[in-house]
Amino acid sequence: MKNRAKPETLRTMKKIEPYIWLLPSILMMGCMIMIPIFNVFRASVTEISKVGVYKEFNGFANYISVFKKQTFWHTLQNTVVWTIVVVGLSTLIGFILALVLNVEFHGRKLVRAVIVFPWATALIIQSVVWKYIINADYGALNALLYNLGIIDHYVNWTATPGAFFAWECFVGIFVTVPFVTFCVLSGLQSIDASLYEACKVDGASFWAQLFKVTVPLVMPSLTVSTVLNIIYVFNSFPIVWTISKGDPADQTHTLVTYLYDLSFSNGKFGEAAAVSVIGFLILAACASVYMILSLRAEQED
Repeated sequence: MKNRAKPETLRTMKKIEPYIWLLPSILMMGCMIMIPIFNVFRASVTEISKVGVYKEFNGFANYISVFKKQTFWHTLQNTVVWTIVVVGLSTLIGFILALVLNVEFHGRKLVRAVIVFPWATALIIQSVVWKYIINADYGALNALLYNLGIIDHYVNWTATPGAFFAWECFVGIFVTVPFVTFCVLSGLQSIDASLYEACKVDGASFWAQLFKVTVPLVMPSLTVSTVLNIIYVFNSFPIVWTISKGDPADQTHTLVTYLYDLSFSNGKFGEAAAVSVIGFLILAACASVYMILSLRAEQED
């Protein structure tokens, strides 16, 4: 019996050996990710004082309080619009730029360096710069247009909440385009040139090559950049907070800036945690849909 048990034990050890090496990573993830997530969920169902003292379990009272506020629903709408506009337009513009940069031309390296600069610079710096550019009193945009004779007086570019929010979306697109561009460019450069040569021999037009060859082969890179962008843009804090801080009258908040304002400006830590959980669940749902669609696509292939 002992001789039989030994080989079985060795086989079992060989099976679990690869997972043993993952144990440190699993422990680190548990400490650095799962514990904070648990604490946020716990805070969202707890009454917390303005000095951060946990009092008692209050069920869904924080969620109910959040849902009763019109500001939350307007903020949620802003967040959806912000994410769709920034991710959608940056993906379209980045894809077009990647196609251009994939073609040989004089000064291409310089253009690539210029395009990557907004992405390489810290978001807070970009946001501060753009805040001063669009300033109504001494902004560089007004000064430039005035000196060129395009306008005869300084314009208030952020006169309405919609204008403020539009500028925030513009800055978000400006800093996101480089990331998409280089993700797609990496996919374009992995495509075998012989495929395009075969298309030309068959008399395929530019659009036929684009939709029959380029788009399908670059789709994995484009999908990765889109999913990451949705997560990054949804959780983006510096641009909105630096440019408007949710003003005027909390009309330009996104969920991230709104929960920050709830917690640190108003001392409503429980409600802020509830908003954080809501955002987490939205992103988890989006990620789940993406994984399901990806698995279905792989099964069809």
